[in-house]
This record gives sequence, structure tokens and C-alpha cells, in this order.
Amino acid sequence: MQIKSKLPNIGTTIFTVMSGLAKEHNAINLSQGFPDFGCSPKLLELAQKNLISGFNQYAPMAGAQPLRETISELLQNCYQASYHPETEITITAGATQGIYTSIAAFINKGDEVIVFEPAYDCYIPAIEVHGGVVKPIALEYPNFTINWNTVKNTITDKTRMIIINSPHNPSGTTLNESDLLELQKLITGKNIILVSDEVYEHMVFDDKPHQSVARFKSLAAQSIIVSSFGKTIHATGWKIGYVAAPKELMMEFRKVHQFLVFCVNHPFQLALADYLKDETTYKGLHQFYQAKRDYFRKLITTSRFEMEPCTGTYFQLLNYKNITDEKDTDFAIRLTKEKGLASIPLSVFYSNQQQQQLLRFCFAKKEETLEKAAEILCKI
Repeated sequence: MQIKSKLPNIGTTIFTVMSGLAKEHNAINLSQGFPDFGCSPKLLELAQKNLISGFNQYAPMAGAQPLRETISELLQNCYQASYHPETEITITAGATQGIYTSIAAFINKGDEVIVFEPAYDCYIPAIEVHGGVVKPIALEYPNFTINWNTVKNTITDKTRMIIINSPHNPSGTTLNESDLLELQKLITGKNIILVSDEVYEHMVFDDKPHQSVARFKSLAAQSIIVSSFGKTIHATGWKIGYVAAPKELMMEFRKVHQFLVFCVNHPFQLALADYLKDETTYKGLHQFYQAKRDYFRKLITTSRFEMEPCTGTYFQLLNYKNITDEKDTDFAIRLTKEKGLASIPLSVFYSNQQQQQLLRFCFAKKEETLEKAAEILCKI
């Protein structure tokens, strides 16, 4: 058979590659973003209860009603935003599906989509497979900020979507209120949909609030907000997320969603609905992960790596310019094979493979794991 690939330049994701390499060499895995500790016993009890209670058939296509109602309350409590659980919230099989479905529902051949790089690796392939044209804009190093004049000059009559991500993976930085206000001025009144990836919404540090798109009424009116419970509940394998959007956008989103997954794991949705009624399960998360960030940074103070700012997520970028001139991909592989520590090279998040001598490390780990990793880093 002769196959014409829709994604001829796409291979296996860097996360799979580096996690596989870590397993092969028995290395400490600070590459892929997942905790090495368990989730709440209470949450597991709720999941078991719903499994035993017989909620093992299809959930409603848009998601279990109790969970959508809980999310509506969460958005109101956190951002003073009103989203109707019946028509404006949909449960997804993780955030990646929510992002893919958003692009599939609205991007046609030739439509331009602005993406800020370094960009999480699912954005660009989803745009390209639907015939969209990626318009990358590099975030300005070292603070990975957005130059809004560049954005203004990049917007054309063909621009149909802008994708933002805050807290930002892989840089660990966050957008502030002035950023969202600038964006609001740029797209209000234009036929542009904003997709806001807010997976790490509950992990903003140093007493700063998360600036969700939901806080900005005009901006929210033309936005699709995507989030995930995997990071919030320390159970990335559950692959349950949500999308919130105005009714008109959600109607189109669900047209694609129903044929992509139809619905998501039913008993776990109901477990989440009960678990998240306790606001402390997510409102205290920033303190939990800030403590891990601070501990990891303290442990590597004497290393030759330079620490970049980290204001959100559970990722820390380290600059290795004082150690070697190697490409980040080569150094990451060597670090895994020879030193027993896996990370993610930053260049893979750029369409032009931009080199900045930066590696991303996940600090969502037990203290003993961070201590072992820091010991390796300090000896390099």
C-alpha cells in the first residue's frame, strides 16, 4: 500500500522517548510530567464505591451531570465566572483531547493559528492534520514573555485561532493580568477563537492568582478553556479533563467530541464530582507544589546549573551553559545514560529546534526522589 502521511515529520513524542530511555537505563525519571506518589485514599474509595454501585455503562456524551455541576461551582469559586453545566461544560478524555477537539471543530484548510513557542507538543500536529497554517511566535527569553506588538502584527484576515498556555509547560512561567487585557484588546470584535490551555490552573506560586481567561468577560466570550484533573488529583492516568466555553462554541465542540470519544469513564467522573466538592482539594495545591519547587531548588543551589524562574506548573528549567556546549537533545540523552537522570530538552518544543541549553525537570516527586536527582545534578 502507498500511504500519504498527514504528519510526515512527526515521530514518537519526546515524553515517550525519554521515559523509555529512563526505564531502559534505570534512571530517575524527571522527564515526563507525572507524580511518583499516590493520589488521595478518599478519592480511590469514591472510585471503588461508584464501580461497585454499577455506574459502569456509558456516561452522558457531555459528561456526568454531577461533575459538570461541580466544575461550574469551581469556576465560580475560583474566577467568579458563570458557565452553565448543561450547555457550556463538557468532560473530555484529558486536556489533549479537549485541545484536539477544539482545533478539529473550528480549523479549516488554510486557517491560520498563532502558537507561542516553546509549545506543548500536541498543538501543532493537531493544527496541521486539519489543514491549518501554524504561525509560531517565540516567547521572549529569559522570562518567556509575549511581545504583544508581534502578536498584533501576526494577526491577519486568515487568523482563526490563538492558543495560549498558562501556567506554561514547558517553561514554568505564567501570564499576568496585563497580558490577558492586551490579548482581549487584540481579538475583541474579530472572528478569532482563543483556546486557553489551563491544565496547571491550581499551581501558581508566590501568592499570585491564576489569571484564567474566565476572569475576563469579553475574552471569555470567544474562548475555549481547557483543563485537566490529572494534575490536580495526582492521577494523570485517569485522563479526565474538561472544556468550558460559551454555548455557541460548545455546540460545535460537541459535534466533534461525540464522534471522537463520545463519552469518558463514568465511575471516575462521579468519584471526582464528590471529591472536588471539598475546595481544599484544589485550593491548597499551589502550596503543596511550591514547597516541592522550593525544596528542589534548595537542593541544587550548589550545582553548576542555573535555575530559570518558575512561577507555576511542576516543572523547573535548568540552564547548563556552564557545563557543556552540547545540543540539549544530546545532553539529555547522555545525562540519562551516563548519570541516571532523565529530563526533557527544551528545543523539541520549538518548530525550528531552537537551542537555548535548557532542560526541563519535573519536581512532582517524593522528597527522596528529588534528593537523589539533586545529588546527581550537584556532581556534574
